[in-house]
This record gives sequence, structure tokens and C-alpha cells, in this order.
Amino acid sequence: MGGLSEADIIDCLSSGYPARSDVKLGVGDDGAVLTPPPGRDLVSVLDTINEGVHFPVGTPAAAIAHRALAVNLSDLAAMGAEPAWASLSLSLPAADAAWLEDFARGFRQLADACGVALVGGDTVRGPLSVAVQLIGFVDPGRCLTRAGARTGDLVVISGTPGCAAAGLRLIDSTAAAAEPLRKAFLWPTPRLALGQALPGMASAAIDISDGLLTDLGRLLVASGVGATVDLERLPLAAAAVALLNEETALALACNGGDDYELCFTLPAAAAAELPTLASRGGCQLTSIGRITAGSALDCRFKGEPVAAPESGRWSHFDGEQT
Repeated sequence: MGGLSEADIIDCLSSGYPARSDVKLGVGDDGAVLTPPPGRDLVSVLDTINEGVHFPVGTPAAAIAHRALAVNLSDLAAMGAEPAWASLSLSLPAADAAWLEDFARGFRQLADACGVALVGGDTVRGPLSVAVQLIGFVDPGRCLTRAGARTGDLVVISGTPGCAAAGLRLIDSTAAAAEPLRKAFLWPTPRLALGQALPGMASAAIDISDGLLTDLGRLLVASGVGATVDLERLPLAAAAVALLNEETALALACNGGDDYELCFTLPAAAAAELPTLASRGGCQLTSIGRITAGSALDCRFKGEPVAAPESGRWSHFDGEQT
């Protein structure tokens, strides 16, 4: 692979991580030997991101690495888990030393910040693609799932959904106001602190990866309930409204995807705890509706039923946004 050997690539990707006592044998053998903490359950997640599908051609290597790990951290956050061990599979069209060093730096910075050890993986020649498997811990009986929402629960979201999709649309914009939106797409912040604060309080949770309404719909199916969402409650990024218009910003908040925020349900009796949860999670929380009986997802605007916005909806297999 160019001027670098596979051993050079592995050394670049795996060096510089602090030691974890639960990693008995890490990178460099046929497999990792890991010691799960006594009395805790393991949660395993896996995501793949591909150039031209999940990020544009020319995206900085460090941002690609950050996103590849962040999307998995977000899944663990949605389950209330603490991240621990990562495996990385990297397909590269060529072994460019500068690109690889930038990628390794981006991956390592987020991993270090979240206490994650890289314990194994694979490198191959091929189209640019990154797959990460991440394993975390959760106390028995404390794992959050998509099932569990009950009639009357609040529907709550973190952050400002739609920012990442707006950032992707404005990825080549020179407007200074677009920079926070581009950052939301390129460098998403997984809500780990919030996720770990939710067990025992939230009744169900999911991370917002394919769009708020799509992912909320998955939670509703898993829980066997419906929901009413008040669209006027959705927090919209001022920059998205200014640069794209309010209608587009609302559609992207509903359907845009790539936010890696959390959507969770909370018993109405716990509504007073939202400020405390927001403080513990270090992020804005917004109640946008309620869980209802039945199975319908009803969207309303100032009390009136409305059709769910369709613009910006992501279709994973035809690779196009509408």
C-alpha cells in the first residue's frame, strides 16, 4: 500500500493510547484478550461509514476518524453504556503517510477523551471505508432500549437536530455563519454524559442518526405506542434558518440525520428533572411531545395536525436525499 507497509499502518493507528488494566492483550496478535468488569453487562455496537455515502470526498482524515468513532459512541450513549474497547477496520485506496497520521490523530483524540482503548482491527486496500466495533459496560438491568415508552411519557431530544444536515448542505459555503453547522456534521458530539444519566429515569431511548422522525418512529414501533410531536417546539439553529430558510431548517430538523443527538422518553412525573438532566448531560434538552396510545406518529403545529415534512429525508440504500 504505497510506501508504507501494513505493519507501519498498524503502528501508526495503534500507538499512543493509555493503558487500560482490563486489556490483557491488545493490538499485535491474532486477537485481543479482554477482562470484562465483574457484575456488569457488555454492550456491543458496530457502524461503517463510506466515502461518498456518509461523508463527502475530500473530507479531512481527522474528521472521518472522529465521525467513525462518534457514531458508535452515540449508540452506546443511547443505551446508557460506558465505552471501553474499540476495534477498527480501515479500507484505504492508498497508504498516504500524512493522511494516515491525521486519521490516527482524530481517532485517538476522541478515544482518549472518552476512555476508549483501541484493541484490534484490520487494514485492507480498497475504497475508503471505516468500520468500528465498540464495546461498553452497563450495570445489569440498567441498559436503555428502544422499548419501554409508555402512554403519557414526554418525548425529549438533546441539542439541535438538523444542524449536521444543514452543515452538509453548506459544506462548501464560505459564510462564517455556516462554520458551526459544518462542525456539527464533521465533528459530532456523542452525548455520553447524558446517556449515562438516563438509566433509571428514561423509559426508552434512541440516537438520532437517520433523522428525528425516522428514529422516533423506530422507538415507537419497539415500544408499541404512538406519539404526538409539536413541530413548533423543535429548536432550530439560527444559522440554518438564516442561510437556508425556516422551512428547510425545520425539514432538516425532522429528517436530516447525522445529528447523533439522543431522543428519549421520560415519565411525565419526572418532567421537573429535565434541568438536572441537561446539566448532567452538558447539553440542551427540549420536550417536543408526548407518547400516545395506538401506533401513529402525529405531527402538529400550534395544535393543528400537519403532514410531516418530507424534504431532507434520507434513504440509506438509494443514497439520495429528497
